[in-house]
Amino acid sequence: MILTIENVLDVSAVARFQAVLADAPWGDGRVTAGYQSALAKHNLQLPEQSEVARALGAEIAAALERNLLFQSAALPAEIFPPLFNKYEGGHAFGAHVDSAIRPGGAGGKRIRTDLSCTLF
Repeated sequence: MILTIENVLDVSAVARFQAVLADAPWGDGRVTAGYQSALAKHNLQLPEQSEVARALGAEIAAALERNLLFQSAALPAEIFPPLFNKYEGGHAFGAHVDSAIRPGGAGGKRIRTDLSCTLF
């Protein structure tokens, strides 16, 4: 099922995110890809442990926690920290299957990611 949820972030938050991300420390997006995904993933990504990724990710998680439509549709027990991806000329993420289990929860535990979201 695809569910569109509008206005997760307000206009001022989006403008602030754009300004911060313009000067962010982007790296190779394949760092977080599994073997099969790495063959299809050609983009840039913020390092997961970077201050920018952590701060903006926390804001997104808080916005999702406040969003009643997201909460009722997803019923999340936990929200995996968001990944920030950037696509420039020639970049693409071809056909792939997302990894269902990711490291990175509290205390380094593995999280089963049964639901994925894309925030535009």
